[in-house]
Amino acid sequence: MFKRVLISTDLSDGLLRLGKFLPSLAAGGIEHIVFVHSVPLWTKGQIPREDTEKITVARDRLNGILTQVPDGLQVEVEVRSGNPTENILKAAEQYKSEVIILGASNRNLLSERLFGSTTLDLSGRTNIPLMTIPTALISPLTSEELDLRCRHLFRYILLPYADTPASGVLIKEFKRYAQNRPAHSLERCMLAWVIDGGVLRNVPKDYKLKEAHEKLAPIQAELEAIGLQVDVEVRLGEPVLDILDLAQMSDICAVALASNSLGKILDWFPSFAAEVLRRSCEPVIFFPSRR
Repeated sequence: MFKRVLISTDLSDGLLRLGKFLPSLAAGGIEHIVFVHSVPLWTKGQIPREDTEKITVARDRLNGILTQVPDGLQVEVEVRSGNPTENILKAAEQYKSEVIILGASNRNLLSERLFGSTTLDLSGRTNIPLMTIPTALISPLTSEELDLRCRHLFRYILLPYADTPASGVLIKEFKRYAQNRPAHSLERCMLAWVIDGGVLRNVPKDYKLKEAHEKLAPIQAELEAIGLQVDVEVRLGEPVLDILDLAQMSDICAVALASNSLGKILDWFPSFAAEVLRRSCEPVIFFPSRR
């Protein structure tokens, strides 16, 4: 789905392992990868400065893993001092990255508010899609399993839909990248509309299901017209739980979401997108609304 990828790693989030599977990532259509690592400024003196020792150690560690670079794939390493968000944005602009991949741990809302998040910072400052990969997903995989995962990183995407402005942004942005996808990349997507049965009240359930199918039909046709296999799932249930269940039970490679910014959906009050982002065991691709 994406040809040019930026992988931001703190060297403990599991993303460093992806460097051992460069041929597998290339087999999935990726043509350019830049690994970015940020080192905090050295602050023991009176004037903060680059920590050249840690930069060298990190660069040597990254270069030591990126040894099997196949033909047709370009790989860069950027180790910089300073603010991680600033470093990522500069590298993404320099290398014209199409997606930024970050590690994700299952943190609760309080820790997100208290300690901040590079993902949250990035979401409000870039139009580039962000993909979070849970550390808990990568760590337990054997080399054989991770090899296959890298080949299928973007093969089958789940698109939650609810006839909202965010859903419109999601379909528009997803299609924009999908129609320019490389070979052997994105093959299939699932349009999933989970209608909250608890709020229907006096509205006939059969009518709501039929209405949802009718609204999804032209979107399905639109995506099929660009060569995608499109599955459609409409059901009554609990939106967050059912979407997470579909992601786990349907060979989904990633769940796609959209909003004006993660900072808005990750508020003190729960929302569908925020809950999916926090609780998903699968990677999540976040499409910021273009400004």
